[in-house]
Amino acid sequence: MIVAIAACNKVTPPNSAKQHPNIILIYTDDQGYGDASCYNDESKFKTPNIDRIGNEGLIFTDGHCSDTVCTPSRYGLLTGRYSWRTLRKSGVMGAEDTCMITKNRLTLASLLKKKGYNTAMSGKWHLGMDFPGTIDKREDWSNSIKDGPIDKGFDYFFGIAASMNYGVLTYLENDKVLEAPNLWTKKKVGEAIDDYRMMPPYDKEKGTNNIEVTASFKDVNVLTDFTKKALDWLESVKADVAKGKPFFLYVPYTSPHKPVCPRKDFVGKSEAGLYGDFMIETDYHVGRILDFLDDNKLSDNTMVIFTSDNGPEKTYIKRNELYQHFSAGKLRGGKRDIYEGGHRVPFLIRWPAMIKAGRKCDEPVCQTDFLATFADILDIPLSDNEGEDSYSLYPSFTSDNFDTPLRGPIIHHSISGYFAIRHGPWKLNMFRGGTKPQKVKAGMPPMELYHLKDDLKESNNLYNKHPEKVKELTKEITAIVKNGRSTTGKKVPNDGPQWWKQLNWIPQP
Repeated sequence: MIVAIAACNKVTPPNSAKQHPNIILIYTDDQGYGDASCYNDESKFKTPNIDRIGNEGLIFTDGHCSDTVCTPSRYGLLTGRYSWRTLRKSGVMGAEDTCMITKNRLTLASLLKKKGYNTAMSGKWHLGMDFPGTIDKREDWSNSIKDGPIDKGFDYFFGIAASMNYGVLTYLENDKVLEAPNLWTKKKVGEAIDDYRMMPPYDKEKGTNNIEVTASFKDVNVLTDFTKKALDWLESVKADVAKGKPFFLYVPYTSPHKPVCPRKDFVGKSEAGLYGDFMIETDYHVGRILDFLDDNKLSDNTMVIFTSDNGPEKTYIKRNELYQHFSAGKLRGGKRDIYEGGHRVPFLIRWPAMIKAGRKCDEPVCQTDFLATFADILDIPLSDNEGEDSYSLYPSFTSDNFDTPLRGPIIHHSISGYFAIRHGPWKLNMFRGGTKPQKVKAGMPPMELYHLKDDLKESNNLYNKHPEKVKELTKEITAIVKNGRSTTGKKVPNDGPQWWKQLNWIPQP
């Protein structure tokens, strides 16, 4: 059963109450709304550490990633701007590509760095970076990696370039490769549902292989290694906190994205197969970070954010059948879909110095909102070309009584680049279908309109019954696209052409 919550109301807290918190942002990969037990009473595994963040802070029950796959969601998370405003209008990128975050674009890290924060990342990047040479000709791995996290506001980076199936499987530190990948592999059959693995033995020759890898890389070690480096970095900067220099740590884990590879000591711990075991391991690593804060008396003024980049991989369908564990909760769809299961995700914030334990809010919010939230807390004004789709969530931290919504409409986006708009309880899919438009037969509505308060499963298309609402929402999403922003401010251009094929409701100029 999905938890139902009453809405919170908006009253901006007084500036005198603001502090400069430490911030830790934990980002999981393909974790569905029902994969945190605080959202799912019927879960076949428990996530006590993830739950603790919400139970000791604020649970958003209507929180969304800005896209339904990882690359664009990560862009929206870090920049406060929808990814479809860039040149990439659909899909994800590989391990190496032109970085989606352009040179002068403000990020969470660069915003906080300007305010004197130590900043670090430990985990998966997947936003593009420039490796030396090409996949067929690596002349010198000792050359620096360009246009990666270090160039986007992070003082320190440890991690991998992208999802493991995209290659360059070796650890990166700052702008260097720690061990040159001189072997080759391809996806090996895994033991979980429709899964693959990235583990030795690896091959000396490329042959039919397509993934560069180093001899020491093992997929099963990645979560442990990310967490260790995160904790090592926290240890290195904790003394600075006492001197008035706070920290920002971004931890984008690779779980529960394939390969589903829990450590041996977690296998068999759940009632949902290896996937459930992997989520239990993920929760364990979250707990290690929370324990560090407690042990070093840093918990009170550290904001811990926990959320996911999109809904669950399509293996959730088989998991429903085998284990009766519903990774998307009772929502329709999953990863890649425009439906709620594709983009409604766990969304938790704990900050004991500011947020009372046990607070819950069902206002619709989006991961693009973190930039404006941090800026609000730190009294940093944003310019017209910063955080164009970002609203501050700070009022919800302390208040239950406000009369206007926390933010304006949210724009949802499928893997194939098609759109939906959410405003209040209403959601209008600008096409029929979950990922791309279905063929519309004579007499069929061309779009899908849902009232989520009454129909969370998106089963009753109200398009023909509410033409005035269709017209209103169409006008709103058109303005959001054409103005280059969702927030108030000067109109700014989207990158590249101002019309593209997925704007199927707007006549082509």
